[in-house]
Amino acid sequence: MDKKENVISLLVNNKPDVLARVAGTLGGKGYNIETLCVDVTINPDVSKIILTTIGTKATVQKIEAQLARLIDVIKVENLTDVETVKRELVLIRMSLTADNKNELIRRINQLNCKILTFNSDHCVLEFRGSKAEVDKVLETLKPLGIDDIARTGIAALERKN
Repeated sequence: MDKKENVISLLVNNKPDVLARVAGTLGGKGYNIETLCVDVTINPDVSKIILTTIGTKATVQKIEAQLARLIDVIKVENLTDVETVKRELVLIRMSLTADNKNELIRRINQLNCKILTFNSDHCVLEFRGSKAEVDKVLETLKPLGIDDIARTGIAALERKN
């Protein structure tokens, strides 16, 4: 069976230890969380967890069933095959040198990165896009001296008609 990346959305009670139980449920069964995005919803009593994991359809159905059984899980949705808007944000700190500065500025403009800070020895960039677009930006900038990155993981919302 084909393994693929699956996007799972959970609505959970906004309580301590809920995220740990969700992660423990997957990890305890040998499933890895590839990306994770968590925050409170417009209702402060409810949080939304968007996670991605790689697996077959049967594996992901087992994961969904196990998550649905957790006490503080309100709703589990697999957004993989649903029409959704998916975005990821990455912050990138780049080392600036006399050798890379001009090329880096050219690439920043080419890639549509937003400059958050630009000092004499480093800059911090922001890029938002699909996971593939974020990966491409990082691969393009890597030879120019990426010092550090912070990625959000995938945020996703189902499109409504």
